[in-house]
This record gives sequence, C-alpha cells and structure tokens, in this order.
Amino acid sequence: MARADRVAELIKHEVSDIITRKLNDPRIGFTSVTVVDIGNDLKNARIYVSIFGTPEEKKATMDALFSATKFVRGELGKRLQLRDVPEILFRQDDSIEKGAKVFEIINRLHKEKEEVKGKREKVKGKEKRHAGSNKRNKKS
Repeated sequence: MARADRVAELIKHEVSDIITRKLNDPRIGFTSVTVVDIGNDLKNARIYVSIFGTPEEKKATMDALFSATKFVRGELGKRLQLRDVPEILFRQDDSIEKGAKVFEIINRLHKEKEEVKGKREKVKGKEKRHAGSNKRNKKS
C-alpha cells in the first residue's frame, strides 16, 4: 500500500470522527465519509461524503462542511503527524444513493418478470386443459 493510500485512510477515519464528534453545527445531518482522494504529493485531498436527507438538508450539510473546512484541517493537523496537512475539499458522493436506485430498479424488473412468468403459466395451463377436452371430443 502506497503512502498516499495510507494517509488517505487516516484522513478518512479522522475526518469521520471530527464530523461526528467535534462539529456541532446543526446544519450537518447524517453524514458518512465514503472516500478520500489524495495526490501522491499529499498536498490536496478531496473528501467525498454521503449525506442522507432531502436535497435541502444535503445542501445545508455541504454548506456547513465548506464553512468548517479550516477547522477540520486544523484538527487533522493536531491528529496526524505530517509535515504539511493537505488542503481539503469536500465533495458530495451520490454513489450510495445511485446504487440504491439501481437496486430498486432491478427488484422491480425481477418482480415484473415473475408476474409475466406467472401469467404465462396460467395461460399454458388453460391451453392444456382446453387441448385435453378437444382430444376427448375427437375420439367420440
């Protein structure tokens, strides 16, 4: 594992802790740090956060995180033993939400497929009964 990857994991863990325990901004809703992207030079870090809530709550949370950027960076400086603390930039991560939508679509399609399959089996059953009665009628 490269140094940048290790630092990214440390930042992810620490920023998660800072958001949940140190930031007392009421605008911050249910937030989860999903990914930290950091360059090999360790100068800049993009912190992706997943936010649960309405679009208005998501915007308020992002506004609060942007205004707390200096505080978060200062806290990282106290916690991490780095010569230079990277500049941080918060980004909203919608991948969990998108994944949930894809999962919902797959479930709906599966349900529709099962309904179509059930209707086909009903039709086949009627055709078999109808075909059986035709054979009896021909024998007489």
